[in-house]
Amino acid sequence: MPLTILLVGYPLAPVGPDAVGGVEQVVSMLDEALTRGGHRSLVVAPQGSSCAGTLLATPAPPPDAVLDEAATATAHHHHRRAIARALERYPIDLVHLHGVDFDRYLPGPGVPALVTLHLPPSFYAPEVFRLGRPATFLHCVSATQRRACPPGAKLLPDIPNGVRLEHYRPRRYKRGFALALGRICPEKGYHVAVEAAARAGVPLLVAGQAFGYEAHTRYLEEVLLPLLHAEGGPPRRFLGPIGLARKRRLLAAARCLLVPSLVQETSSLVAMEALASGTPVIALRGAGALPEIVEHGRTGYLVDDVAAMAEAIGAVDRLDRAACRRAAEERFSAERTAAAYLETYRRVLRAR
Repeated sequence: MPLTILLVGYPLAPVGPDAVGGVEQVVSMLDEALTRGGHRSLVVAPQGSSCAGTLLATPAPPPDAVLDEAATATAHHHHRRAIARALERYPIDLVHLHGVDFDRYLPGPGVPALVTLHLPPSFYAPEVFRLGRPATFLHCVSATQRRACPPGAKLLPDIPNGVRLEHYRPRRYKRGFALALGRICPEKGYHVAVEAAARAGVPLLVAGQAFGYEAHTRYLEEVLLPLLHAEGGPPRRFLGPIGLARKRRLLAAARCLLVPSLVQETSSLVAMEALASGTPVIALRGAGALPEIVEHGRTGYLVDDVAAMAEAIGAVDRLDRAACRRAAEERFSAERTAAAYLETYRRVLRAR
C-alpha cells in the first residue's frame, strides 16, 4: 500500500543531490526512493531545494545572512507553519524529521513521527530523549552513535546511511592529489588535512561551504584560507562549494580522501562516496563512527594524529582500489538504506 511521508529537513539548509550537508543528502535520497517506489513524498525544506516529490518550500535566508538566534527562530516559525499546513492539506501517514532542532517544530500529538538522529547525541537538547509526545520514535545511524546516547533512551534499531552507488565510478588512473571535502567548520579539522598533506609532500584540494554561522566563517577566513595560501610546500587549493558532477570527478581522481574530523562523527557519507569511487579513506581513529566505515589496511587507514596521517598518505598506493568499491557495494548502498527506512515506517504504523 502506498504511503504518504512528510520529510522535514533542517530549516537552514537546502535539500538536494548537490547539497553540502550529509543530512540534506539523506533527505534527498529518501525523497527520490519514495517517489520511485510509488509512494508520495512531501518535503519541507528551504527555497532552493530540489526534490523528486513535492517541495513545500519555506523562506530561505539570504546567502550572506548571519545565522544567529534571530534567523534560527524565524526559520523555526516558518517550518512549524509549513508542517501544520501540510498536515491539514494531505493525508499524511508519518512525519519523518531530520534536523538537530526538530523539537522546535515537532507537531502536536496525532500523526506518528520518526526522528533520525544524524548528529552526535550531545548536539541535541537533553529532553529529546524523553519526549512525551505519543507515537514518536527515534533512531540512530550507527552503533557508535547509539552507544553515546543517554542511558535508557528508547531507540528503534539503527539505520546506517548509504549512497547512490550509480553516481560514483572508480577511475582506472588516479591523480596525485589528496582531497578533503564537506562542510567547512572548526570541528571538521581541515587544518589537520593541510598539515598532513604538507608533511607528505602531496598536493591537496579542499572543497566545501562555510554556512553563515560566525564560528564557521571565522574558521574559513582566519584559519583555513591562510594555511592554504601560505607560501612553500606542495600545491593546495580551496575550491569552495562544488556540485555533484564535480564531486564525482574529484572523488574518482583523488589518490585518497582525508577525513580529519575532531568530533564524534555518527557516519560519513563522503567516506562512503569515496569508497564507491575506488578511493581509499584516511581518517582520524577517534572520529566517532569512521571505524565502522573504513577497514584499516584494506579500504583505508585509521590514524591517531597528523604525523600518522601524513605517513598513511604516502602508503595509500599499496591499497586495492577495487576492494574499496566492493566494500561500498556490499555495505553502503542507498537501496539498502531506503528499504530499511520503508520497513521502519511500516513498523511505526503497525505500532500505532
